[in-house]
Amino acid sequence: MKTLLIILVLFAAFLILISAFTKRGKKIALYIVLITIAIIMLTPFYMMFVMSTLKTNEIYSFPPVLTFGTNLLENLKNMSEKIDLLRAFGNSLFVTGSYVVLVLFFCSIGGYAFSVYDFPGKKQLFTILLGTMMVPATAGMIPWFIMMSRFGWVNSYKALIIPGCANAFGIFWMRQYCQNNVPKALMEAARIDGCSEWTIFFRVIAPILKPAYASLGIMQFVNQWNEFTQALLILKKEKLYTLPLILRSLVTDRGTDQGALMVASTCAVLPLLICFLCASKFFMDGLTAGAVKE
Repeated sequence: MKTLLIILVLFAAFLILISAFTKRGKKIALYIVLITIAIIMLTPFYMMFVMSTLKTNEIYSFPPVLTFGTNLLENLKNMSEKIDLLRAFGNSLFVTGSYVVLVLFFCSIGGYAFSVYDFPGKKQLFTILLGTMMVPATAGMIPWFIMMSRFGWVNSYKALIIPGCANAFGIFWMRQYCQNNVPKALMEAARIDGCSEWTIFFRVIAPILKPAYASLGIMQFVNQWNEFTQALLILKKEKLYTLPLILRSLVTDRGTDQGALMVASTCAVLPLLICFLCASKFFMDGLTAGAVKE
């Protein structure tokens, strides 16, 4: 621990010395800090990929093995014998995909309504909506499970998809984006052209919301893909298990095959990385796409 602190102090002193002389030195120091943070963030992923190619005894070895091993195929074989990863992958894809589509639809409509329209009780409703974000999710877990049981949604994906498809955070996110990026002149022009409110939303407003859709979609995709507690309470049949539950089934009292677990974890993480890479370009595409100057 002392050695680590000494290294951090020396590193900080080095950055201060670099940045103290010229503007170029400040830029170099900034790049060094960013690269260091990126390496720290990527290290767990790299180690997971490495461990997926190692034997269990090599994973527990010290110092840790930092290079790829030769046991990947054996780990894949052991994993396939213990769990049906493809079925769990399909279950997670169905639940997460359905959830994200519904969240983007309902939250964009709700956020757009709070941003554009004036109606009685608007401020009070929005205040209540924000208030619900302050309540911990665990506080509502028991009432949620009782409701799902009475609806007959135990062992059904409806309990994982429908209750959260119009969540407070999504509506708040879309409302803030609409307020800052939806020009009223564009809506008025569409009304003059005879467009209905639904046509205005789907043909005029929705294209402007692409960056908000992308960012909210990524966040909701990650949250739902990794959802464990609700799935554990609702899904009792193994054939309905999503990826977090099927990964948990690899951990047993008789011991855990860490190599197989790391292979399964790698397969579970890849869709998240692909989702982010595919949607991240929208962050750079004009955040005010379609806006007009007033």
